[in-house]
Amino acid sequence: MRNVEFALIFREISLYLEMQGVQFKPRAYEKVAYTLEAMEESLAEIYKRGGIKALREVPGVGEAIAEKIEEIIQTGKLTYYEELRRKTPVDIRALTAIEGVGPKMVKVLYEKLEVKDVSDLERVAQIGKIRGLPHFGEKMEQKILRGIEFLKQGSGRVTLGAALPLILEIHGRLRELSDVDEVEVAGSIRRRKETVGDADILAISSRPEKVMDFFVSMPEVAHVLGKGNTKAMIKLKNGLDVDLRVVPEESFGAALNYFTGSKDHNVALRRIAQERGLKLNEYGLFRGSQRIAGKTEEEIYKVLGLSFIPPEIREDQGEIEAAKKGEIPDLVGYQDLRGDLQIQTTWTDGANSIEEMAEEARRLGLEYIAITDHTKGLAMTGGSDEKKLLRQMATIEKINRSLKGITVLKGAEVNINKDGSLDIKDEVLAELDVVGIAVHSHFNLPRREMTERIKRAMRNPHADILFHPTGRVIQKREPYDVDMDEIIRTAKETGTVLEVDAYPDRLDLKDEHVRKAIEAGVKLVIDSDAHSVNHMRFLEFGVAQARRGWARKNDILNTLPEKDFIRSLKRP
Repeated sequence: MRNVEFALIFREISLYLEMQGVQFKPRAYEKVAYTLEAMEESLAEIYKRGGIKALREVPGVGEAIAEKIEEIIQTGKLTYYEELRRKTPVDIRALTAIEGVGPKMVKVLYEKLEVKDVSDLERVAQIGKIRGLPHFGEKMEQKILRGIEFLKQGSGRVTLGAALPLILEIHGRLRELSDVDEVEVAGSIRRRKETVGDADILAISSRPEKVMDFFVSMPEVAHVLGKGNTKAMIKLKNGLDVDLRVVPEESFGAALNYFTGSKDHNVALRRIAQERGLKLNEYGLFRGSQRIAGKTEEEIYKVLGLSFIPPEIREDQGEIEAAKKGEIPDLVGYQDLRGDLQIQTTWTDGANSIEEMAEEARRLGLEYIAITDHTKGLAMTGGSDEKKLLRQMATIEKINRSLKGITVLKGAEVNINKDGSLDIKDEVLAELDVVGIAVHSHFNLPRREMTERIKRAMRNPHADILFHPTGRVIQKREPYDVDMDEIIRTAKETGTVLEVDAYPDRLDLKDEHVRKAIEAGVKLVIDSDAHSVNHMRFLEFGVAQARRGWARKNDILNTLPEKDFIRSLKRP
């Protein structure tokens, strides 16, 4: 069992316990789920190495949870979890994936209307049964129906964050095979799209049948959809379809280009080839029957008179024209970040201490981090009021005196109130190194009201960064209705930095907004939104998102050294 599967079990336990009104325990299970889903070393390997004692060294894993992990490893199931499911037999994960539907609402819907899954919920909403329940009403019923429809739109696709780790693991296994000479991941995963429907892998091998046998027999395979001498199609247990093709060495670059896409980019390339009397397909670039390029992508672009185009921007959104002129931007690199400016700790809803987050950041090669725990407006997280925030600042100053190789900046994720004011007094905000501001409530305000609300908050002289600017949660919550063009203009006017939130469920800003911000001269930061030490590696997803928006290194402020970064923020 993979770590993500353990995390799903513990997250569902959290939801069942919250449904029952249990205090404190739900948060403990949620925190450990955060930790497990992003861990690189498998729990099975940790247990094999040192048993329950080793499991207890995992952040957030106490004796009780360690015993549950042991039971899952040894038996493949968890009695406690099964008992919770039998007591309330609902699809808690699917139901709570609908915006506005929480565990306690699920309990009411089950007890009053026998709702067990999303199809039950849709049925009772469509016939008007939900509006008659106490504290629900017609507006809530319509909101639920909209949420179900939004959920359907993402059906069959998974987030990049859910797909990429396993695909890279499979890629690594194939690369280690003695029969494989070269292997690359293609498709929308290579372009780092925020959601993917399937995965494509290409390989060069002199013994493709051996490679195919290995591929279809991997433990993650749920079904073999097809298998031939040079192509195999499988469905993984997580629902993702994966195709593996073995192609000739002389065609590898052409195949990689073709199967990377996008479709529109490929059409544009073929049109250029036709204009030059050439033919481009997955086998190569041909003049008549003679292959003149195809071994590498680089030679294909060169023969077509184009500079090389990074996969992340192959969307036929101006990259072809830029490549003709030799004006493809030098995109921000995956190793360019020096700091991470949104990190939560055990002071609010994080799984690790300030010291643990700092140590992990240093291990990853970062030079500074900002601790940005939530503030009092987000009461469910134990958000900080002014007194608690001042105590945390003093603690950070003390920690910095003993740390070496990394600096911890004093920050906060300050809640934007409904009227656009901030929930922490200005005199306390003035003491912070980094002030992030964010919307966490009243998501359904009209467009003009939401836009003005955020603009007012951005005009606060202490507000440095607008965190996750559109508030979306991919496949769960639509962005709130806000005029992003107006927000970008206000960011330019006020010197407010816009965030690219790297958390895979957010990736907010969208790539199109990243590009608009850059064109307007607005600076950005890329943050992990880490709630666990294991989340800091999410920064790569944020870099990918920024690259998809054509961001260069000098567009991203946290590529700067710490002192230069601080100087770049607006100051009263």
